[in-house]
Amino acid sequence: MANMLVLVLDDPEKFWAIIRAWERIGVPGITMLDSAGSRHLRAHASRDDLPLMPSVRAIFARTEENNQTLFSVIDDDALLESAIEQAQNIVGDFMRPQSGILFVVPVTRTWGVPKPK
Repeated sequence: MANMLVLVLDDPEKFWAIIRAWERIGVPGITMLDSAGSRHLRAHASRDDLPLMPSVRAIFARTEENNQTLFSVIDDDALLESAIEQAQNIVGDFMRPQSGILFVVPVTRTWGVPKPK
């Protein structure tokens, strides 16, 4: 069964190391999104330089502290475990505060996802 591996990365300096490691082991189709957690949004939503009713886009535009959320659908259990291990080697202990989060979601059906070679 396919799984979606999701990594919310708090440290942007580790972004390219994760991408390179996952590509090196063959993780297909890595997608990246800028993201922010509610704690981050709350901390920046009260800033004086934002409009009275700021949008998430306005908050992102005025801060350099965004997270990156990376995800990929992986149809091979060994590759999934290897990708998790690579992320842990680069990020370290995910139980540390502000390290990020890593999780796996089962995917029952996919369209447009290439089959592993």
